[in-house]
Parts: sequence; structure tokens; C-alpha cells
Amino acid sequence: MLLLRCHLKRALPQKVSCRFCAVMGKLQSKFKHSTYKYSRPDGFIEEKIQTKAFQEYSPAHVDTVSVVAALNSDLCVSGGKDKTAVAYNWRTGNVVKRFKGHEREITKIACIYKSSQFFSASRDKMVMMWDLQSSSQPRQQFSGHTMVVTGLTVSPDSSQLCTGSRDNTLLLWDVGTGQCAERASVSRNLVTHLCWVPREHYILQTSEDKTIRLWDSRGLQVAHTFPTQQHIQTYCEVSEDGHKCVSCSSGFEGEGCEATLWDLRQTRSRICEYRGHFQTVASCIFLPRALASMPAIATSSHDCKVKIWNQDTGACLFTLSLDGSGPLTSLAVADSVSLLCIDQASPKYKFLYTVKLKSSTFRKLRSWHLVPSLHGK
Repeated sequence: MLLLRCHLKRALPQKVSCRFCAVMGKLQSKFKHSTYKYSRPDGFIEEKIQTKAFQEYSPAHVDTVSVVAALNSDLCVSGGKDKTAVAYNWRTGNVVKRFKGHEREITKIACIYKSSQFFSASRDKMVMMWDLQSSSQPRQQFSGHTMVVTGLTVSPDSSQLCTGSRDNTLLLWDVGTGQCAERASVSRNLVTHLCWVPREHYILQTSEDKTIRLWDSRGLQVAHTFPTQQHIQTYCEVSEDGHKCVSCSSGFEGEGCEATLWDLRQTRSRICEYRGHFQTVASCIFLPRALASMPAIATSSHDCKVKIWNQDTGACLFTLSLDGSGPLTSLAVADSVSLLCIDQASPKYKFLYTVKLKSSTFRKLRSWHLVPSLHGK
């Protein structure tokens, strides 16, 4: 495999230095890269990096990869159109185990972090539970939806699972028995993502009806509905302390294409918006506080860019532009300094990028490590 490191250092507002190095194993690659910068009115400098990799890698998947989630600080799990979930060591580039059982594309992955267990949802209307320490057969199966499963989240104590679908329903499951405990349905509620609030009974949900809902898992009732947005809400995540959440939207040519920060505590009002992408924003996450001296959010988009935002002001701190890639569809925190990003490219290139962010102070130093991994055909 090939490791491309790009170090960005910003000691002074107008001085940015970049250094590229490629570390290659047995495979040989050709790279084209370029950088440019521009100053924003708010004083920040955006550094854009374009890379092109002309190399086919040994496959972990044999078709487009759609989703990735972190299992622990070394392992991630990915899924896609080849109907296979793959446990993958993103540090070494090695496939750990493959899990087969779905009959159609895998749409969502939810991991019980720092354990050996995870869940996968699929277009086959099924959800399956897997264990890295046991066989490659599903440990538990959850069947109850009538259309593709598009939302998947596990409770903080790992005893319950909530799933959502384009059939307008949410189902709450007992993980131990595999039985459905609660069912709720809302008209036109085509679920796009689910996220359980840490240390709470609440579940956050986004929908194609442009609505963000907060559900109480005790009875599976809608506890709060946020103001209807202008565009389809594609993804959501809750901060580690459970006080805030971020959602993102579809869009085209800069219309829509934003992420929005919300208060989850008392006012449940909009706090800040993050605008700058030009196509659908597919994923949005809170960056680990160990990394940043300021609260920060990362977004990935179909415009082939990952952006880092100042959570409080909405200013774009950095833009990573992967020139020649496909839509960046899934973003996940791997460890305290690493992000995983899926490039849903053409069938010839299916990459998992690892973005490493290291800083002595958040404003002055960044280090990006792009790893076009063995997710290729």
C-alpha cells in the first residue's frame, strides 16, 4: 500500500509550508499533487491540497464502499455494494476479517466501541450483529422493516438497538434476544441517519422530509422536533457531552450543502451554521477535544472535500480537497488524532483515506496523512 503524508504548518497568518512524502511498499504508484492557498476576510487561510493516485490496490472490497465506522483505535469496519462487512486495520493496511450474510448493499455500520461487536444494516431490509472474536456468521439477526434500512444506532449500555428505514418507521430492539420491543411510524419520515445521545434515553434522527427529530427511547415517542430545514437532512451526530448536535444537508452548487449546530439541552435552538461546500454534505462529526484547543467540527461532501470548522464561529479553518476522488460519503473518528474518510469513487478506485491531525496548538500546526488503503479493485 502507499502512505501519502502532507504536513501543513502555519506559524504565521501568511506563511504556510507544505511537505509531501510518499512511503511505498511493494506496489509502485504515480502521484500528481498541487497546493494553493487563499486568505479569507476573517483572517483564516484555507490550504487546499489536490492529489491523484494512479494505482490499483489489493481489494478489501470488490465494489463501491459506502460506509465506515471505528471499532477501536486500530480497527475500522466498512461496508458497501459487495454485501460484505470488512474489519480492517487502518494502521497496517491489513484485512482482519470479512463478514458475509447480507443479500444486498450494506448501508450503515454501528460499532460497540472498544469491543469486538458491531451491527450492519442493508438494502435487504435486515440488520445483523457480528462478533470479531467468533465465526463469520451473524451472531444475531433483526428483521422487521419493509424497505431498506437507512438508520442504525446502539444504546450507550449496548443493550438496545434502534433502526430506521425508508418505510417511515423506527424499531427498537433488545440486543440480547433479537426481539422488537417498540415500533413507531411517522408519515413521510424517510430516515437518513440515527444517533444515540450519550448517557441518555434519547435518539437523534434525520430525515428526507427535511426534519430533525429527537426520540425518547422509553416508549419510542417523539420528544422534540427541530425547525424544518430547506433541504434533506443527510446525517447527524451528538457531541460527547450530549449538549449539542450537528446535522448536515443535501444541496447543489452551494445551495443547501451546509452543516448546522443545535443546542440539545434547554432551548434546542440553532447555534451556528457551516457553509462552504458546493455539493451535498454527507457526513459531519465533532473532532476529539484532545486534538483541538478550540471546539471543532469536520464535514465531508460530494464535492470531494473535507472541511474543518471552528465550532463556535462557523469559520472554515482548513479545506482538504481530494482532486479526482469521488463523493466523500462517510467520515469517522478513528482515534484522538485520526479521521477515516470513504471515497465513493468509480469502480476502479475505492479508497479509505486516513486523515491524521496533529497539533501543538490548534491554530498553528496540522499534519494530514492520506492513506489510499487496500479498499480497491
